[in-house]
Amino acid sequence: MKAPKRRRVPQRTCVGCRQVQGKRDLVRVVRTPEGEVVVDPTGRRNGRGAYVHASRECFELALRRGGLERGLKASLSPETRRALETMAESLPSAPPEAGAAIEDAETERP
Repeated sequence: MKAPKRRRVPQRTCVGCRQVQGKRDLVRVVRTPEGEVVVDPTGRRNGRGAYVHASRECFELALRRGGLERGLKASLSPETRRALETMAESLPSAPPEAGAAIEDAETERP
């Protein structure tokens, strides 16, 4: 009898710390066809997406170093940037496995 086939877990790179992880472990930020930038909790919204860890440090790195803008291929308006910064403040600190990657990313020069 054959063993059941294991499903492949899609991998994505966090635009903040550049660590590769499973798609479900990251938060998707999407630029909609209308040009609006929003957080996509379902991961299914139509538009160009960028992935970030659900941690304050990764979101701050992604905003500060321009990773979100590059990933979305759009510039963030001041209102959108403030909304994302406010959302980032409500997030917990970095998950333990992402901590080392964040420290490495902070020491690099953009």
